[in-house]
Amino acid sequence: QVQLMESGGGSVQAGGSLRLSCTVSTYIYSVYCIGWFRQFPGKEREGIANICIGNDRTYVADSVKGRFTVSLDNAESTLYLQMNALKPEDTAIYYCAARKWEYGMWSDPPRKSEVTYWGQGTQVTVSA
Repeated sequence: QVQLMESGGGSVQAGGSLRLSCTVSTYIYSVYCIGWFRQFPGKEREGIANICIGNDRTYVADSVKGRFTVSLDNAESTLYLQMNALKPEDTAIYYCAARKWEYGMWSDPPRKSEVTYWGQGTQVTVSA
């Protein structure tokens, strides 16, 4: 069973940076796409950045483009989300998500129903 292990959340002032990590417990080619969702209080989770390993495709939502960068270390089976120029409106719970290799691509942005595996979530809080 694939597990996604997240780390790197926390509190930061506006304009600061954080880096989130998500490590796949098995090996990276057990997932076709892997990425990050975030959830604001009372709202649905939304996909913001991901990499599809099977076809080397990257997606970054317009809401974070130019500030957030997603990258993958295949050897470490670890996905990163580098978040710069953080804003108070980026405050949310961030979830790592992945789709099983056999299921192929997901949409851009991905829908919750397309996710096979979820991380436990990590809180990111940005103060003004």
